[in-house]
Amino acid sequence: MKFAIPLADGKLTAHFGHCKSFAFIEVKDLSAPEIFQVTECEPPPHEPGVLPQWLYDNQITHVIAGGMGERARKLLEAKSIHVVVGAPLEKPEVLVSSFLLGKLEKGDNLCGHDENHICS
Repeated sequence: MKFAIPLADGKLTAHFGHCKSFAFIEVKDLSAPEIFQVTECEPPPHEPGVLPQWLYDNQITHVIAGGMGERARKLLEAKSIHVVVGAPLEKPEVLVSSFLLGKLEKGDNLCGHDENHICS
C-alpha cells in the first residue's frame, strides 16, 4: 500500500487540489502493517485532471483527504486508487496509522465544489 496525503504546514490540508506538497507513505507487511517510508513530494502545477495521473504514476493506492471534488474522486477511483475524504486535519502518519487500525474518523467532505468542478 502507498498513501498520498495533501499537506499544509505538516498536516492534512482541507483542499486536495491546491496543496503545496503531498506526504507519500509506504506501508509494508500487510499481515502486520507498519509505516515503512515517508516522503514529502511537490505536486505538478495545478490543472484539472493532472493530480490523479501523477498519483497513479507514483504507484499510489490510497488517498486520504480533507476535501475533494466529486470529479477528482471519480478520476482517482477510475485508476483504482481508494479515496477517503472528510479526514481530520492531522499529521499524515497519524492518519495512515488510524486507517490501518480501522479507526480513521471521517467527517464531511471539506471541499464545497459541485460534481462538475475538479479539485485536483
